Amino acid sequence: MSKQLIFDLPRQVSLVHDDYFVSEANAHAYALVMAPDDWPNGKLALHGSKGSGKTHLARVFAQETGAEILSAAAITPSTLLSEASHLVIEDLEELPHQSEEALFHIHNDLSHRNGRLLLTAATPPSQWAVKLPDLASRLQATSSVSITDPDDQLLSAVLMKLFEDRQISVDIRLVSFLAHRIERSFEAAQKIVAELDSEALARKRKINRALAAELLDQRSDQLP
Repeated sequence: MSKQLIFDLPRQVSLVHDDYFVSEANAHAYALVMAPDDWPNGKLALHGSKGSGKTHLARVFAQETGAEILSAAAITPSTLLSEASHLVIEDLEELPHQSEEALFHIHNDLSHRNGRLLLTAATPPSQWAVKLPDLASRLQATSSVSITDPDDQLLSAVLMKLFEDRQISVDIRLVSFLAHRIERSFEAAQKIVAELDSEALARKRKINRALAAELLDQRSDQLP
């Protein structure tokens, strides 16, 4: 099993290995993704909600293995087979139906070469709307692992990263305040950071606990 990374709030936004934060919410997914030799049939599906860190973890895998990264939406019937021994295909649910045969050949070619295939999506393989029977059966047979809703530790790291993405410097005490006041989900973290950024610009105010408290109070007042 891969080592557990020490948790710390990031100072810079990065998708490198050292800046991927592991907590109980994503430790199992991290361990499996980083052990490709153990994947049944050489493939693994990583699923989780928007903002859960699938892309970051897929980038870590690619950095460690030299994997090529493809977007499912960008696969076309004319997409050439990859020569890479490790391949990441992101957002599998966005695969165009007309491109399913191309993915079928990519999948089989990689399997024949004993390569490794990492697939990411919001949902598990059983929920992917793939029409080509041969491809559907192969994808549904893929072992999968999910990134669950964040715990306090991971939610704090996600909030800090979202602020850093917007080049906003905030007090760590604000991050802790938000982590205990918002819904425990990646989507909620994205929403509150976007709203704070927008409100701060509109009001020409600094993002701090006072502004956050006002915004959260307004939300409460708007509830039925």
